[in-house]
Amino acid sequence: MAPTSPDESCTTTEQYRRFIGRKVTFILVLIPILFILAGLSASLGSANVSIWDAYSAFFYKFFPGYFEYNRLADICVWKLRLPRILMGILAGAGLGIAGAVMQGVLKNPLASPYTLGIASGAGFGASLAILVGAGFIGGQYLVIGNAFVFALLVSFVILGLSSRRGSTPESMILAGIAMMFLFNAMTMTLQYFGEADAVKGAIFWMVGSLGRATWEKLLPVLVVLGLCVPPLIIKSWDLNVLGAGDETAKSLGVRVELTRIITMVFASLLIAGIVCFTGTIQFIGLVAPHICRMVIGGDNRFLIVTSGLVGAVLLVAADTAARTIMSPIILPVGVMTSYLGVPLFIYLIMNRKGGYF
Repeated sequence: MAPTSPDESCTTTEQYRRFIGRKVTFILVLIPILFILAGLSASLGSANVSIWDAYSAFFYKFFPGYFEYNRLADICVWKLRLPRILMGILAGAGLGIAGAVMQGVLKNPLASPYTLGIASGAGFGASLAILVGAGFIGGQYLVIGNAFVFALLVSFVILGLSSRRGSTPESMILAGIAMMFLFNAMTMTLQYFGEADAVKGAIFWMVGSLGRATWEKLLPVLVVLGLCVPPLIIKSWDLNVLGAGDETAKSLGVRVELTRIITMVFASLLIAGIVCFTGTIQFIGLVAPHICRMVIGGDNRFLIVTSGLVGAVLLVAADTAARTIMSPIILPVGVMTSYLGVPLFIYLIMNRKGGYF
């Protein structure tokens, strides 16, 4: 075989730089978009403030000598809207990352926290707390604790059932679908026998909302992201190799079963740590990775990060629309993500050029 000429080598290097540059550029564009969207969201609501006043209220806390104080903007931004916006950023990022990891591990474009039954488990746990009053943790954390425990329970059941058949992607998908139907049926049974007011509260929790966000609840979500996201990024190269098939991955030294279990455990923990505070928000974990694949391809080294950024943008945008489209009535963000997600997902399907996985 003839050696590669210097010109060919330079061409290959230049193509690789463009290949990487496109991904980095996409990430660098998403960051200011998210920042601008957060400012716009903070300025909109039943009491409108200007975007500049919203940014001033934020930066005044850190640089009081350079920005003016506005009492109305300070109350609206810091006490009411900013915790909700930050929860949207954290939750959207976590769901987007988890969706990208699950789709990569299972090599299935429909894999998501909802289709795998994890969200259904959280919904059953919350319904059990709201309708029956039973749970693992008492007091104000009864609903949150139940949702977290049952979301993890579904994840471990899926991993346990799939490991009996060699931990293949197909067995995980089938186990997840089975868990989704099981916990949906159990939730409907509780609602059938529950009191009307309690059922209404359970349904409101299950459609997903950022209205319960507070400064105190941001810390545990941030901790969960800090614990779960770095290991998933570290495993991104192994996920790339898994895309070539289990046999190829094994020949390259990847411990396929262990990698699949580790990534699914961290992704499941990430989802559980989010949905227990927000409820079941659909489509973010499903759509965000697809958008990123259309723009930058399927390299998980970049896909995981960009899916988190796109998920954050989508959720903050959806919540902003939910707060303003029928103001002063605030729609649950889970309803808005479904309305926005369906046409967007159909568009992605119709424009899909194949070969994502």
